[in-house]
Amino acid sequence: MSYNILLVDDSKSMRSVIRKTLRISGFRVGEIFEASNGQEALDMLEGRWIDLILSDVHMPVMDGYGFIRSLREKDICGDTPVVFVTTEANEERLDELMSLGASGYIRKPFRPEEINSLLSKVMGETDDRTIPASSDGCDF
Repeated sequence: MSYNILLVDDSKSMRSVIRKTLRISGFRVGEIFEASNGQEALDMLEGRWIDLILSDVHMPVMDGYGFIRSLREKDICGDTPVVFVTTEANEERLDELMSLGASGYIRKPFRPEEINSLLSKVMGETDDRTIPASSDGCDF
């Protein structure tokens, strides 16, 4: 099974890095949709089947906290897992994301193996796949 993923990050280059990392990590990716902030993501979710949401925390218009609050309070996408990809180092703030309904988080910088392992766990899969060798390089 492949997963449709929504990437939410105000940085176009970071969305590109995450997209590339997902592809080389071995995680089964279907379609990838992109939004530049939480409000845009909420608007985009109408009429789309999304299996997994990867979101930044610090964004203009609507940050990750507002995004997950709205997502859960309005019951948009039911219990679709939301994983934050962030530079946030404050443990209390990360705990707040988890209490708001986040399924997990990963700190930037990250490695493909970390993405694969966390997302496989969040999606209820075992992480027994190996990451194929890549000549693209991936020092993120």
